[in-house]
Amino acid sequence: QVQLVESGGGLVQAGDSLRLSCSASGRTSSGLSMGWFRQAPGKEREFVAAISWTGANTLYPDSVKGRFTISRAYAKNTVYLQMDSLKPEDTAVYYCAMDRTSTWSGIPAYWGQGTQVTVSS
Repeated sequence: QVQLVESGGGLVQAGDSLRLSCSASGRTSSGLSMGWFRQAPGKEREFVAAISWTGANTLYPDSVKGRFTISRAYAKNTVYLQMDSLKPEDTAVYYCAMDRTSTWSGIPAYWGQGTQVTVSS
């Protein structure tokens, strides 16, 4: 059993920055890719970022590319999402996800409960 817990969300103004954290616990395994999704009110869940086990490969959609950065701290079993130049359209609940493969498959096996990010205009 794997548990993912996000933290770091909050209320900010457009142009501000936030760093989200996701800590994994339980029966976690090494060698797995990690990612972030978000879901805004009335919208489908959207892919935000992913990182391979080695960290050599990262993936972002155009909506956040150049503004968001995903990273991981292996010793802490934690993945981060640094969000800069936040926009009101970034407002959503952000979810951490763990894959079953070392390279991001796009089909996460585990999900966190989410952390709210609200960006005012």
